[in-house]
Amino acid sequence: MLHLVGETIDARRAYHRARTGDLIQLVRGVYVESGSDAEAVVLGHAVRIAHYLYPNAYLSSASAILLGPVPDGRLFITGRRNQRTRLHALEIIQNTAPRQPSTASAVIGDDLGELRVDVSSPAQRLLEAFRLRSEHASAITPEMRNRIATRLIEEYGSPQTASDSVWALARKNEWYREGERAERFLLRQPRTATAPANKAALDLLVSWHGELLGHLTHDGFEWRWKPRRRGGPTLVRETTPGKLPPFIESLLPEGWLAQVLGKRDEREVLRGGRRYLSNIAITRNREALAALPADMLLIPLTAFLEAGRFTGRYAGPGRGHIEETFEQQLGQLFARAETPRLSGVQIKAPMSLLADGSLVPAVDQPFTHILKPAGTAGFETLPVVEWLCLELGRAGGFDVPAAALAQMPDGMPPALLIERFDIRRGAEDRRRFALEDFCSILGLPASAKYDSTIERIARGLRPLSTDPATDLNTLFRRAVLAWLIGDGDMHLKNLAVLKTAGTGAKAFTSVRLAPLYDAVTTRVFPRLATDRMALKLNGKDDGLRRRDFLILARTIGLPGAEADIALADLTTRLSRHAGTLELPEFAQGWQAANTMRDRVISIVAERSAALMESLSQRRIPRSDP
Repeated sequence: MLHLVGETIDARRAYHRARTGDLIQLVRGVYVESGSDAEAVVLGHAVRIAHYLYPNAYLSSASAILLGPVPDGRLFITGRRNQRTRLHALEIIQNTAPRQPSTASAVIGDDLGELRVDVSSPAQRLLEAFRLRSEHASAITPEMRNRIATRLIEEYGSPQTASDSVWALARKNEWYREGERAERFLLRQPRTATAPANKAALDLLVSWHGELLGHLTHDGFEWRWKPRRRGGPTLVRETTPGKLPPFIESLLPEGWLAQVLGKRDEREVLRGGRRYLSNIAITRNREALAALPADMLLIPLTAFLEAGRFTGRYAGPGRGHIEETFEQQLGQLFARAETPRLSGVQIKAPMSLLADGSLVPAVDQPFTHILKPAGTAGFETLPVVEWLCLELGRAGGFDVPAAALAQMPDGMPPALLIERFDIRRGAEDRRRFALEDFCSILGLPASAKYDSTIERIARGLRPLSTDPATDLNTLFRRAVLAWLIGDGDMHLKNLAVLKTAGTGAKAFTSVRLAPLYDAVTTRVFPRLATDRMALKLNGKDDGLRRRDFLILARTIGLPGAEADIALADLTTRLSRHAGTLELPEFAQGWQAANTMRDRVISIVAERSAALMESLSQRRIPRSDP
């Protein structure tokens, strides 16, 4: 067994154990157990030892490819100076780093766990392969060179563009001869090669409605999507070699749940969960997949819905003892891999509504409903505000899932309960559903969910939709609704398409803009009184007028007359319904909820009146303002 002073053992104990013969010192700070196979221990932990001795160096040459030593025991690193260190069969060979090295992060696994280290990027590895009079260069075999070049060509799309990128790095470091030789080699379009093994590597099965879609692998450095040959519709697409497919990334937790799970990166998140939205399961083997329940509606929420109130029995976590908060109890559910993972930053829990009206955590039950409890720090009324906005959307003619306010135990504020619309409606329903948000559709990371426009969404929606004319009209109305209710959080992850495939269908039979969800008047919350639209339209995110919406309509191909009708219809419906909108009776006793209702209605009334003022003007402007 390996011991590193300051990491696995303290200096005093290491000294005394070495004095008694229990440990053998290999080099300052590095020990092995007496009687163990020192050579095997050293080679098995080569990268960890090198990282311990030279924390500012990075793996390079063949070791950046193998993520370990070459077969003869040499480990290549790059750091501040040239030097060699020999520990039994391991020889650590360090050369001097260039002025502007290009590195990336990799994960190495050994018997002590996983270790994150820096390694040469693929472009720098290729240049390292052509260094003159360099042992680092000679360690890279022809097969490795082919592998690096193939990887670069996949990333950049062609040998020429890959060569241009490598040349840019060569110029930064004045490696001109290396750049010339790398360019000639890239233009030959070398063969592909298989990736090396690594104990930190992952091979995950991605399934949809129980059917295997393919393998999601990570070799410690980058992701690879390997689709399975099948006759069904394509759901997961790899858009950038080495990156997590956008559809898979869109399923990952954000915000509160990401903090609860405490995972450092995508690998840990995917390794720690199994069930996701869109009927996706990600498991290590088929046995784990077979043990998961199928998500299908057991009984509709409408069976336990009366005047906006959930009339069933809530059987989920509560506030509990005074030293344990509701959030902590809810977080304990997610400690189990069987608990479905949810995207989005708001606190929410996956629930299952049983036939007797019991609402239980969806750990070993079908995931049928989403519970959104009250927030903190001024967002205690968030569920109430979202319920009001969903009801306004329903009155505006939008397709809205069944929703109810649920009375919570232990004196907690009401929570919002929403029925999933992307699951089967019973055992006899054989349709297959997938929900894909516009971050995934546009190939953007979740961090870029605010970096787009309604016009760009329309461009992405048009070629996908099986009824583009209707969906573009709905998207237009959705933008109008967001403005009328003061929704400053209608970003790319809160807009999606619902894909449906029939039994045995080779392609999706229906791809439509998804029902309304996550609609919230953000302007009523602390520090958000001047909140703007999350996505711009006509180049604006505030102070919108009829003219802006008509220009939007023209840009996305919606007839002006149709846009005017949508504007008139939506403003009329919302202004009429807002004045009669009432909270469920049990929530009316909470003054904060009544205050929020009045503020939401005030915003809707003010903005509806402003739009209705100009509805008599039917002419579409000729150019942008």
